[in-house]
Amino acid sequence: MQKKQIFLCAINNVLSGTCNEDCKFCTQSVRYKAAIERYTFKEEERVLREARQAAANGALGYCLVTAGKGLDEKTTEYVARLADRLSRELPGLRLIACNGTATPEQLRHLKAHGISSYNHNLETSRRYYPEICSTHGWEERYTTCEAAKSVGLSLCTGGIFGMGEEEEDRESLLESIASLQPESVPLNFYIPNPALPIPERTIDREAGLSVIRRMRERMPDLPLLMVAGGREALFSGYEDAMFDAGANAIVIGDYLTTPGESPDRDRQLLQDLGYEVATECHGR
Repeated sequence: MQKKQIFLCAINNVLSGTCNEDCKFCTQSVRYKAAIERYTFKEEERVLREARQAAANGALGYCLVTAGKGLDEKTTEYVARLADRLSRELPGLRLIACNGTATPEQLRHLKAHGISSYNHNLETSRRYYPEICSTHGWEERYTTCEAAKSVGLSLCTGGIFGMGEEEEDRESLLESIASLQPESVPLNFYIPNPALPIPERTIDREAGLSVIRRMRERMPDLPLLMVAGGREALFSGYEDAMFDAGANAIVIGDYLTTPGESPDRDRQLLQDLGYEVATECHGR
């Protein structure tokens, strides 16, 4: 029997900690003064070095993330330049942009410069969203997801679980994600930080596995169901259960402002569990 393939993705926080929004789950908001590294427009050569390392670690997808509510002209051009360079020098990487709310025109520009997929998470249900963010609405997020699809980009959208939401909110979020028919769904599990207004993670391992399972049931043919932020805290030592529930992708390396596992450790873990690291990405 063929071994199950697990897809690896890496992210690069290329503009960090400069966001003026008040999302209660996010250390990149300047409002909460979290102890993170803050900088604007990471140097191009450094991004290239980090992308080469991610590719060497087996990442097929590489996401360029910028802090902030959404794209403006300067950020759009910066991400486009990075995408141009990376697509020339690392043609095997599938480039993903995660830059907040965006217009169809901005998204077309990114696509023209080498971006294949756009990541914009719904984060939680429409009902619960005002409890975690007051500076913009859930509908803006959904509209951006629709815009990404409208210009021919692959859509990557998911959310964060364990922020104090009710079970009905989790169900509603999963339904909303499925309604967009994305090609990739990252499931994140809240990572508490003493600077943030949400004091603790309100989901346990079994409930997390249930979220994975229910997302897979809704979209049995979903190419990539990814466990991303919070994986190490919730599923360490139980990764086989996570994959049995329907996940087939993980983020390797560090996250936006929190460290992840060593990529070497993750690759060894997958080997020990009897999985293969995928060498070709769906949709290429």
